[in-house]
Amino acid sequence: MALFEALYGRRCRSPIVWFEVGHESMEKGRLIRDSLRTAQSLKKSYVDVRRRDVEFDVHHWIYLKISPMKGVMRFGNKGKLSPHCIGPYQIFRRVGKVAYELNLPND
Repeated sequence: MALFEALYGRRCRSPIVWFEVGHESMEKGRLIRDSLRTAQSLKKSYVDVRRRDVEFDVHHWIYLKISPMKGVMRFGNKGKLSPHCIGPYQIFRRVGKVAYELNLPND
């Protein structure tokens, strides 16, 4: 006996059984798929409005974004107070469309 059957006193209806029920289940499945597709499209349009690829030229000065790790001492500060960006550093060469090699200090 399956756990579901022991707990609820009836057999679990798997997705295979849903499609055997009939046309109504197929319509509900189609409606769910369409709703998910619409929601995904809406979220993507919101993200695309704010997203942009920033391009720089060689010898420009930029700040390097770092991800602070919880509980790790970095750059003299710990936790919330640790910096999110460090620099400025000069761009040495362009590696890809939005990837660059920086002139970082030895330390």
